[in-house]
Amino acid sequence: MSASSERIIIEGIKEDGNKFRPSDWCERLATTLASFGEDQRLQYCKSAHPCIINGINCLIVDRDLETKSPESYEYLMAFAVENKLKVQEDRRQATQGVDVDRRARRVLA
Repeated sequence: MSASSERIIIEGIKEDGNKFRPSDWCERLATTLASFGEDQRLQYCKSAHPCIINGINCLIVDRDLETKSPESYEYLMAFAVENKLKVQEDRRQATQGVDVDRRARRVLA
């Protein structure tokens, strides 16, 4: 299995083509699996995190979440089905992913 097919994208577009509302749905959903780090800041789970692809809010879900936390995986997939969101394999190039937490970048003087 290639790196890209190890992830699923839940798009913020309904099956009928309309945008899903509210616009921050993916952040809200990802927050249910997030935890506070040592810096007391909320950190998204590495297996489920929000992103924007081609201007569409999406939730990226690693397939290993199904093994690590079956309840969480089922919750996310049930949310997608219940709200009729488009779900597909992540076919993007692995080099396109952004894993850097931009808030952690600081300019050192």
